[in-house]
Amino acid sequence: SQTPASLVSVSEASGLVKVKIKIGEGEFDSYATKDGKLLFPQAFDMSPKKTDANAAGTNPVQSPEEAAASIMASITKTDKPMLGAYIVSRCPFGLQMQRMMADAIKSQPALKQYVKALYIGSVSSDGKKIISMHDSSSSTVEGEENLRQICIREEQPARYWDYVSCYIKGGDTTGCLTSTSVNTVTLNACVATPSRGVAYAKKDFDLANANNASGSPTLVLEGITISEFTEDNKPIFGGRSSDEIRMLVCGAFNSQPSFCSTKINTAEAAASFSATYASSASADTSNSSANC
Repeated sequence: SQTPASLVSVSEASGLVKVKIKIGEGEFDSYATKDGKLLFPQAFDMSPKKTDANAAGTNPVQSPEEAAASIMASITKTDKPMLGAYIVSRCPFGLQMQRMMADAIKSQPALKQYVKALYIGSVSSDGKKIISMHDSSSSTVEGEENLRQICIREEQPARYWDYVSCYIKGGDTTGCLTSTSVNTVTLNACVATPSRGVAYAKKDFDLANANNASGSPTLVLEGITISEFTEDNKPIFGGRSSDEIRMLVCGAFNSQPSFCSTKINTAEAAASFSATYASSASADTSNSSANC
């Protein structure tokens, strides 16, 4: 006999559509983008689990302010700090992080030299292409887009954030390449030449492995992996906003530049593809620590 299945509920969570389905006696959560194009059968909450402060021998959960102070105290200060964000190009939360970084750079162009988007993945057995976490035997769309963005970042850096700022709105690769004046002859040659595109990507993957960056996004500031949320899932740096980027970079300077004194956008950035910086669902920060 067939196991009965039924729809329990549909709601919004972190900019996605959350679908709860009952199969037999069990209930299961799945997530989909609002345009219905991408389905995620499972989402992993990458935040640390809450510690019971009343249990014998344990310490109270840190407040966001305490956690932020502890994290920044662990960072070795420098004259030119670098914040790396490890992502994949079609992860809803990787897109969210790119949106934060792009908006931060738009607000404070000086930030551009202190942030970098890097990519998670692996090189295929024949060494001719890269494989991303959402790729399969029938679809390599994410890996292809990762490689495209890596090639633009490395060989046409002046176009990178313009292209990303366009792509995160709806994933229109062709339209965004045209509107941001990317040299497609150079780009296609980079993608097709493993000693260029794949070689650039492999450097990203080696760095990701060295930093144990397997979730998209993972932030690494001067070699330190940054926790964005406390053990009880409260945002440490105000939530996933472009101002979080400013706060992290500026906290790692020996002497802060003048732009550090200006707070920028504190609204939470939309996850997934979005024509606007924020969405109505982004006000719900309860699940904002989700990663791909």
